[in-house]
Amino acid sequence: MPATKLKEFLDGRDIRYVSIRHSPAFTAPEIAASAHVSGLDFAKTIIVKIEGEMAMVVLPANRKIMLADLREMLGTDRIKLATEAEFRGLFPDCELGAMPPFGNLYGLPVYVAASLADEKEIAFNACTHTEVIKLSYADFDELVHPRVIAFCTT
Repeated sequence: MPATKLKEFLDGRDIRYVSIRHSPAFTAPEIAASAHVSGLDFAKTIIVKIEGEMAMVVLPANRKIMLADLREMLGTDRIKLATEAEFRGLFPDCELGAMPPFGNLYGLPVYVAASLADEKEIAFNACTHTEVIKLSYADFDELVHPRVIAFCTT
């Protein structure tokens, strides 16, 4: 069961969440539609390298990351998308591309799009391409302490 670590973390902190099973889906918009979640509420996780260190960037499914904006906001030119080969081993309990936005469980800093932080709830992959977890953004913020910045398209 891939989401065991995540669910134990949430359960251990008495966090209310909903687990949604859906047919296999691989892109954020497909997953959101399959799980009947708004694209504004579905958080996709992108792995980047910032000055050579891995980090999570979390944004709504219906948005695209703008690396130039992220570089400007973080004050560095050394930001690039990480390759699957570079981050595959960081998430041994997750299917490739189905990482939840809980960098604290994997030793990674988390940067969240301001537009996502404005939502009441978020949903995200639960380490698999067939399950989504939905919880309040306030709980996510309290557990992860992400840095909120405006770095994606509208």
